[in-house]
Amino acid sequence: MKKIMAVAAALIISFSAFAQIENPVKWAYAAKRTSATEATVFIKASIENGWHIYSQFIEEGGPIKTSFTFEPSKNYALVGKTIEPKAIAKFDKQFKMNIGFFENEVVFQQKVKLKAAGATTVKGKLEFMVCNDKKCLPPTEVEFVAPVPAK
Repeated sequence: MKKIMAVAAALIISFSAFAQIENPVKWAYAAKRTSATEATVFIKASIENGWHIYSQFIEEGGPIKTSFTFEPSKNYALVGKTIEPKAIAKFDKQFKMNIGFFENEVVFQQKVKLKAAGATTVKGKLEFMVCNDKKCLPPTEVEFVAPVPAK
């Protein structure tokens, strides 16, 4: 009985060592002052070949769109909405609609009005869903911090 339990434990450990969590999107964050009172936050997704993430502008009934939530701060205020480059648009048979998405790399941008001359940080979280031609991974939420340098 002890041998069976030892073999079972060894198999479980072996299988869990080979199981990998898929993470086909890597995120990077930066900010650049564009004037004494404004900055732009850059949120970059590097997407593994064969995978894609969705635009912020997906109609109801489609996949989970990429979305951004910024923490309120006394040091800055958002200027407008988060912008994105032109997405690839294709008809999706599963959702029966045109869907915008990004492959390889995409940079989202958010302008902020700075309320102080010194350095600050823009904090928030983003939610996205990543898919390939065979499957989609569950939606993921990621927290981010983008340091804004002093002028």
